[in-house]
Amino acid sequence: PQFFYSSTMHGDEVTGYVMMLRLIDTLLRGFEDNPQYQTLMNTVDIFINPLSNPDGTYRNGDNTVQGSQRYNANYVDLNRNYPDPFGTQPVDELQPENEAMMAYIEAHHFRLSANLHGGSEVMNYPWDSFTSDERPHLDREWWIEVCKRFVDTSRTYSSNHFRDVLSSGYIEGGDWYVIPNGRQDYMNYYHNCREMTMELSTTKLLSSDRLPEYWRFLQHSLVNYMAEIFTIPVVEGISEAEGADHGLRVYPNPATSKVSLAAPAAAPMELLDMQGRRVAAYPAGTCVIDVSMLHGGLYVLTDGVRRTKIVKR
Repeated sequence: PQFFYSSTMHGDEVTGYVMMLRLIDTLLRGFEDNPQYQTLMNTVDIFINPLSNPDGTYRNGDNTVQGSQRYNANYVDLNRNYPDPFGTQPVDELQPENEAMMAYIEAHHFRLSANLHGGSEVMNYPWDSFTSDERPHLDREWWIEVCKRFVDTSRTYSSNHFRDVLSSGYIEGGDWYVIPNGRQDYMNYYHNCREMTMELSTTKLLSSDRLPEYWRFLQHSLVNYMAEIFTIPVVEGISEAEGADHGLRVYPNPATSKVSLAAPAAAPMELLDMQGRRVAAYPAGTCVIDVSMLHGGLYVLTDGVRRTKIVKR
């Protein structure tokens, strides 16, 4: 499974930037002697983007973060500039930083991620576009447990943090304040990736002498969050036996681009991955399925009664 950390899309929120550089260094230096790091790095593909808005962070030159700004060089808020799954159009033209990030995300299959910010100290889980009363996330209870573990671990090293928004240290995004066009909802909706927003420091631009303090109380929580990829709830596991051919006939199989049905589909169909997650849906009458955009692997095509395996090369 693939995991993704990304930080500082708001250029003046640099605590996460430094934490991510320190995390990379700690994992690599500690790999030989730390069994937890060995297990994690041998079982998870870890991707870390420490700084996703370099023009905002280094607005006053490449050698200082003093004078950094929230926005990119075009003075656009990158966290209000993603395609919104709920109908709101970006207020500004899609920015090059987000175009690059979206292309990178499309090229991978991230199952769990976090977007690191500053200005508060709180774990913010989806959705951002709605309050929990309006539209609770289906995995809300899981998100709460994940957030609680993160906060509780950090408080064993410093009891003073993650208290400025709620005493619990975590909140559903829209219950804090509703935002459109954010990356969190984009990732959860369009890419079936469970992403949350981590607000790590009430001060956006921490003085350098306080950075070791923040690393001390965040280090273990940041490492443990990556391992939460193995706690993600499975909607419907599909075994090899369940994936066997039960009446739907497709060819060619394996396939690289398109799969044809032996007869037009008599009912709507769904394509599921091996965790039981829907990756595509097709109306009745479908004759050809385009699998070119899928990651290589095993999928199950079903109309609710019949099913067959499809292998994407």
